[in-house]
Amino acid sequence: MLRLTLCAACLAACLSTVVLADSQWRAPEEVLQALIDDNESAYLTQSEQNIMMMPDNAALWVAEEGAALFSEPRGPNNVSLETCDLGKGPGVVDGAYVELPRFFADTGRVMDLETRLAHCMTTIQGFSADDPEVKTRHGSDSDMMKLQTFIAYRSSGLPWNPPLEHPLEQAMRDAGEALFFRRAGTSDFSCSTCHGQSGKRIRASVLPSVNEPHEWSKAISWPAYRVGQQEVRSSNHRIRGCYWQMRQPQSISGSDAAIALMSFWTDAARGQPAILPDKKR
Repeated sequence: MLRLTLCAACLAACLSTVVLADSQWRAPEEVLQALIDDNESAYLTQSEQNIMMMPDNAALWVAEEGAALFSEPRGPNNVSLETCDLGKGPGVVDGAYVELPRFFADTGRVMDLETRLAHCMTTIQGFSADDPEVKTRHGSDSDMMKLQTFIAYRSSGLPWNPPLEHPLEQAMRDAGEALFFRRAGTSDFSCSTCHGQSGKRIRASVLPSVNEPHEWSKAISWPAYRVGQQEVRSSNHRIRGCYWQMRQPQSISGSDAAIALMSFWTDAARGQPAILPDKKR
């Protein structure tokens, strides 16, 4: 255990070398502990084991692999992603994730991280949409999950701050709010059925409330390592899982509906620090 802890500490130090210059960046375990110290929340404290194991989060290894992929020349064009603009300029990843989804003028639409990465991999590196590097979206071994985890890690501790200046950004946020509260399906559920009030549970699990920003910040902190699945999962995977639990049609990654939900839920956590990558049950 000591050896694993030391290795994880070295890995975290390597990944954070560049962003340590930004005083807002903090290791995910420090962000979580600060939220716990400042707020009474059964949701934040419900898993002592996960809190203890945060410094050894397996997602950190996935982030390290993502860092290598980001700078590696790949694809038919044999170039890296270092010219990919995630909203803060070509190649800039520090703080980019907490300012997504956002409008991109070169595509004329609001995009989340996954959609933007797919765009960069196809237009810059020359991959096709059907290549496994782009098409495979779920699981720690996928390129997409490695890249997302790396980029998200570089926003740990920074406040969620999705832009709403462009009319389409505001429209997507408002559409996401409507979807969040829209009841549908055979069970007549909505996202707010589980997350509209404090203190709700599913069996032994305490659910986060959208009305408690400190809880909601952790709730939307994906990518995260799912202990029960032993995989790092993305925001899109979480949305898909929620829709399955609501007995509604599956969410489609990259769809306007999925991005709208992310626009709303990120805005709901505005100003709260992101825990990236998180560790969840």
